[in-house]
Amino acid sequence: MNNFIFIYITNPSEKEAKQIAAHLLGKKLIACANIFPIKSVYLWKGKIADDKEFVLIVKTAAKNFEKVKKEVEKIHPYEIPCIARIPVSSNEKYFDWLKNQL
Repeated sequence: MNNFIFIYITNPSEKEAKQIAAHLLGKKLIACANIFPIKSVYLWKGKIADDKEFVLIVKTAAKNFEKVKKEVEKIHPYEIPCIARIPVSSNEKYFDWLKNQL
């Protein structure tokens, strides 16, 4: 099993998702990022919120999770950002590429 993870981060706009991805890439904390538009429905301060958001999925080594989390918390616009670690497995060639990017 490869020792890398995806980190799932929700964002209020595509622009902010791209800015966070560029920040993390610039610090060599991630190898790659994907951005998807989504619809989110959740409870916030006692009311049901229904928002458009953008998910940023970043790919990195498991050892980088705490560093990525701290960097995102510093620059993310949300009061309580979602920064969720997802363990994954991959083909060996992809994992080798990822390791060489970090």
